[in-house]
Amino acid sequence: MKATFGEYIRQLRSDKGLTLTQLASQLDLDSANLSKIENGKREFDEKRLEKLAIAFDLNIDELKTEYFGDQFAKKMYQYNCSPETLIVAEEKVNYLKSINVKQAEIKF
Repeated sequence: MKATFGEYIRQLRSDKGLTLTQLASQLDLDSANLSKIENGKREFDEKRLEKLAIAFDLNIDELKTEYFGDQFAKKMYQYNCSPETLIVAEEKVNYLKSINVKQAEIKF
């Protein structure tokens, strides 16, 4: 996906033929805030991801990938990070997962 998350939402809404007001109602937002999200002037609240998935019958894991990928890209752009940042982040995620697995194996 080459669009921002807001543009992605706009495309989903447009493809389904929903107005801003109709989708905003499903997400417990007002249409002005949804418009700002679609135009990149406001961030989408991750707490609404499940509602968005339901509204468009999307896989929540794929939606999270799209959302967090957008968040990471914005931060990387903001701080002028190199692409290697993603490699380091992936290594850290794997490390954190391994710690959690080890902690879950501890029996008292």
